[in-house]
Amino acid sequence: MKKTIIPLFLLVMLFTAFTTERPLKIFMIGDSTMANKDTTGGKQERGWGMVFNEFFNDDVIIDNHAVNGRSTKSFLDEGRWQKVLDQIKPGDYVIIQFGHNDEKKNDAKRYTVAGGSFDDNLRRYINETRSKGGLPILLNCVARRNFNAPKTGVIDDEGLRDKTYVNPDKTSEGGEDLKGDGDILIDTHGEYREVPARIAQELNVPFIDANKITSDLEQNLGVEGSKKLHMIYLPGECPAYPKGRQDNTHYNQIGARIVAGLLAIEIGKQVPEIKRHLK
Repeated sequence: MKKTIIPLFLLVMLFTAFTTERPLKIFMIGDSTMANKDTTGGKQERGWGMVFNEFFNDDVIIDNHAVNGRSTKSFLDEGRWQKVLDQIKPGDYVIIQFGHNDEKKNDAKRYTVAGGSFDDNLRRYINETRSKGGLPILLNCVARRNFNAPKTGVIDDEGLRDKTYVNPDKTSEGGEDLKGDGDILIDTHGEYREVPARIAQELNVPFIDANKITSDLEQNLGVEGSKKLHMIYLPGECPAYPKGRQDNTHYNQIGARIVAGLLAIEIGKQVPEIKRHLK
């Protein structure tokens, strides 16, 4: 009987094909606190998802689809979720974090009801991720830096990008001042920080309490120290913002990296497959 001899290089190719591990892919969907930012002209704003890849080895691909100003509703309505869904393959992870813009009652394009449409949208993201063989991870919204007394109305997070520095000894319109009325961080999200935990338990999804993690961070740093996390600059302090900036929602480079690192560690604790890729 004639023996078939397989060339060595073919054996190597076959072995490689069966042993090469596909990179771990992590999709991210959410709002401005997670999103990639324009860095031209020395701009300092960063979403934590923009620097998330820095905490992983080269076997991980981070695909960040978070966009400024989006809620669970507008992200769906604009077709952004469908573009992500079309790309998900079995074994891919999807990190889901919304809330800041779902709260905005005066904006019909973004507003969702906590206990109603907000919950339903989160369920949809989770169930459709699973329908593609993906693995959802649910986060609640990060905290705003708010050491002020409770106020009426909802903070316009996107509008804060144009908010120049004001005298911290005065109370600015909207209550986003630097000074604050006390040294205790005050929650601004209400039910929108609580719903994701309930949905995660209902659907057996890993839940990351990003709100507690970032609230603890803000509180531990205090009224003054927490300014270093955010887009808060005195006039003339940063060339990109000659009139200064006063934004207690969005992160600068320091804040984004600290928050991304804390969240990467917590996600790793709950998802062993991700933990083994942490640096």
